[in-house]
Amino acid sequence: MTVIQAIVLGAVQGITEFLPVSSSGHLVLLQRLLKIDEPPLLFDTMVHVGTLGAVVIVLWEEVLALLKKPWQKQTLLLVIATLPTVGAALLFNDVIEAAFRGGALLGPAFLFTAVALTVAELLPIRAGAPPEKRPREKMNLLDAVVIGVCQSVAILPAVSRSGLTLSGSLLRNIDREDAARFSFLLSIPAILGALVLQLAGFSDGVSETGGLSLAVGTLTAFLSGLLAIRLMLKIVREKRLFGFAAYTAVLGILCIVLGKHLG
Repeated sequence: MTVIQAIVLGAVQGITEFLPVSSSGHLVLLQRLLKIDEPPLLFDTMVHVGTLGAVVIVLWEEVLALLKKPWQKQTLLLVIATLPTVGAALLFNDVIEAAFRGGALLGPAFLFTAVALTVAELLPIRAGAPPEKRPREKMNLLDAVVIGVCQSVAILPAVSRSGLTLSGSLLRNIDREDAARFSFLLSIPAILGALVLQLAGFSDGVSETGGLSLAVGTLTAFLSGLLAIRLMLKIVREKRLFGFAAYTAVLGILCIVLGKHLG
């Protein structure tokens, strides 16, 4: 992998990881359109580590509070919300790998993300949900289960993890900014788990990718992730998600039109 490719893929990963547009979908689409060879698994894991660093920097007070007092309600909610994704990864590993190798599901998955974001914004309004949103401190076990199931669906490429978890939170009438912060914290165990699985083959992965490309890609993902998190927190406070829904809908239609060229 060249350094330029590492910068491009790292930037795309960092920007799209925290916006509700699917980082995995963008990476697969970019690889197909630009004829970039599929990056080694270690590179994919390390650019996620870059975005993990961004989460820790921006939400350092909350991360520190969890580390100082790990046995608390917030930790329990994060664990419960993580379990459905672990189960989905174990049960459907072959299906997931096939989805990442091909591009046939990109169009429908991007459209699914668009629908989920739209429904999450419109349904509470139509249902006459109370104007007072629940803060994160009042989240319960059912909230964590719903958000966790949403995240497990997002294990497929082009289904946005942040978009689906945020949608689940909004449908449960959770405060918008608290919903985004919980979604970002929820990315931590998933990334750490992937990193642990890659440690055994770390030296081989470095040789395959190239140490410089690996470092540059990780740094780029970290820096762009910092910008994306701060941008998303501002957007979710001040605006609704219809713009992201429209964007992913357009991407979905584009992928369907391109069809065989992405296969």
